[in-house]
Amino acid sequence: MIPRYSRPAMNAIFEADNKFRIMLEIEILAAEAMEKNGTIPHGIAAAIRQRGKYDPARIEEIEREVKHDVIAFLTNVAEHVGDEARYMHQGLTSSDILDTTLAVQLTQACDILLKDLDSVLAALKKRALEHQDTLCIGRSHGIHAEPTTFGVKLAGHYAAFRRAYERLVFARGHIASCSLSGAVGTYATVSPDVETYVAEKLGLAVESVATQVIPRDRHAFLVGVMGVIASSIENFAIEIRHLQRTEVREAEEFFSKGQKGSSAMPHKRNPVLSENLTGLARIVRAAVTPTLENVALWHERDISHSAVERTILPDTCIVLDFALNRLAQVIENLMVYPERMKKNLESTGGLVFSQRLLLTLTQNGLSREEAYAHVQKHAMIVWESDGQKNLRHEVLNDATLGPLLKDKADMIFDYQAYIQQAPLIIKRAVSE
Repeated sequence: MIPRYSRPAMNAIFEADNKFRIMLEIEILAAEAMEKNGTIPHGIAAAIRQRGKYDPARIEEIEREVKHDVIAFLTNVAEHVGDEARYMHQGLTSSDILDTTLAVQLTQACDILLKDLDSVLAALKKRALEHQDTLCIGRSHGIHAEPTTFGVKLAGHYAAFRRAYERLVFARGHIASCSLSGAVGTYATVSPDVETYVAEKLGLAVESVATQVIPRDRHAFLVGVMGVIASSIENFAIEIRHLQRTEVREAEEFFSKGQKGSSAMPHKRNPVLSENLTGLARIVRAAVTPTLENVALWHERDISHSAVERTILPDTCIVLDFALNRLAQVIENLMVYPERMKKNLESTGGLVFSQRLLLTLTQNGLSREEAYAHVQKHAMIVWESDGQKNLRHEVLNDATLGPLLKDKADMIFDYQAYIQQAPLIIKRAVSE
């Protein structure tokens, strides 16, 4: 991934040095286990740990000749270890090392992503509680619906990212799988106790049936979860982009001193971070289909998945890490305008109370059909007046409705009725 969308810790996981470090550790641990079961002489693991080194540039040089990355790695390490290196990789196959290494890398990546989600959740919880009673209009189809609070809106996003956290914990468990079972996964050349030993040392589970490679449904599931997280990021980003529109202006991204919004128009304050998050979400979701297609391999193994994973798995983890951190910053620094929310809420002349009006009429003798027709008639008059008329005034001056409503108007046209359960909703979301 380009540096613009990379953060150092996540990026380091997929750099050559970390990959080769894990590969060497797997070989050393496997040697320790083989010493215990008598497959190789004692002292081999210690020799490899003491003298085992690798040089990414030298490995690349060897690979250009041998056309095999694991052989290139083993050759380079052997150059440092000496004669004891002949006992390395006993009975193992390349996929054992590469797949188990990838499992370690992806669990490391998941750990960072879980911390990222913690930051997003903390920011959302803080802002949801802050705006628990901040009255605003709720929208459906982009159109004014009924009042809610900005805190309730944020609590909905909190709940989505809490589910994301739980799913990622589950997916981490699925990807943390170790396979050291030899060619086509039969343990014909390596004892299962080697795999068990290495898995325990690395904090991984033993793959039940590896068929030489770890089944790719595990990777597809993880990336699928990441794709859902990306969609939740975009869901929040789109909300901010809408609220920051000039005609709405209920909230906006923080605009720092010295920041410029447009090279041509000095007045511009654009939701560039949220737009960026929308774009990054597309990149993450684009990885889902290829990883699903990777599940279908020929017989016990092929390498059709390899080029896909070497490209999209690092990029997907790196981009999602960057996006989650950017999202947390957007939430923490979000500028909220309650006065504008109230103004927008009142801009339709009380139309937001139409359902309460409808229900009151049905409870006072009118059929639902009659009540709906009366309310809709007056609502359309107010709507077409472009805010010049008021629903309360219209219905109270209606010869049929006025007598039924005159003692109930304050109860009907009361914003508090819509937000009295907001504390319950938010508490339920943030305390689950």
